[in-house]
Amino acid sequence: MKFTALTAAALLAAAPAFAGGPDDDALVINGDVEMVSKADAPAHLDGALGDKVISGWHYRTNETQALELDDFDNPGMIFVDQALDQFEVVEGAAGKSCASCHEDIESFAGLTAEMPKVNEAGELVVMEDLVNTCRTERMEAEPWKWSGAEMQGMIAAIAHQSRGMPMNVAIDGPAQEYWEQGKEMYYTRYGQLELSCASCHEDNNGNYIRADHLSQGQINGFPTYRLKQAKLISKHNRFRGCIRDTRAETFAEGSDEFRALELYVASRGNGLSVETPAVRQ
Repeated sequence: MKFTALTAAALLAAAPAFAGGPDDDALVINGDVEMVSKADAPAHLDGALGDKVISGWHYRTNETQALELDDFDNPGMIFVDQALDQFEVVEGAAGKSCASCHEDIESFAGLTAEMPKVNEAGELVVMEDLVNTCRTERMEAEPWKWSGAEMQGMIAAIAHQSRGMPMNVAIDGPAQEYWEQGKEMYYTRYGQLELSCASCHEDNNGNYIRADHLSQGQINGFPTYRLKQAKLISKHNRFRGCIRDTRAETFAEGSDEFRALELYVASRGNGLSVETPAVRQ
C-alpha cells in the first residue's frame, strides 16, 4: 500500500478514539526527589505548546513510569554506576583520568541544565564535544564513539549531578543564530511523508501513532534508557531515528545541524527538571 504525504498527515491527526494525554501523576524519585515535570511554557514558544511544557514521563505507561521512580529499579543507573568507575580510570599518553582534572564528578552539577552552549570560540558545543575534547586534548586518549556505551554512560553520570535542577538553556546572544537554525529545522518537513518534528510533538502530542503515545518530545531526561533498545540512547540517535521514519536521508550524529536542533529542542524544555537517566519505552 502506498502512503502519500496527505495520508500520513491524516494518520497523525488521530481520531478521538486514539487520543489520550499526559497524566497528572507526580514524578518523585526515591520518595523524596521531586521533579518539576510540568512547568510554565517558555515565552519564546509563543504558545506553541499551550501554557505548559510537560515531561515525556507523563505520556508513558504506569509500568514504565515506575522504573524511573526508584534508582534501584531504573536500568539506566547501571550505566551511571559504570561511568562513575570509569571516571577514575587512567587512559591515554598523558596518564590522566577524568578525576585527575575534575576530582569529583559532583562538580558538574548544573552543567547539563545549561547545555548546549556557545564556547569562547563562538562554536556551539554539546556534552559529547566536551567529553571528547577532554579525552583527546587532556588525556591524549582515543575519542569515544558518539552513541557508544562509554560516551553515553559518562554523559548520563555527568547529567545525573544536575538531576532536579531546571533546564535553563540560553538562546540569546551568541546562541541566537544557532537557535534560529534549530528552530527552522524543527518546523521543516522531511522525507517522503513530509513530516516535521512539530507534526508529531507539537500538533499531535497526546495522540497515538501506532502503539506509541506521542509526547512533546522533551529531552530533559537524556541520555534516556529506552526499553526497546535496552540501553542508553543519545539525543542525536533519536533525532536520526525520527528523520529516518519520515523516509528521508538523515543527518549524522554530531553534525552541525543536529547540534543546532539540540539547542532548540532543549530550550523548549526550559523550566523542566533534569531527569537523567529517564526511562522510556
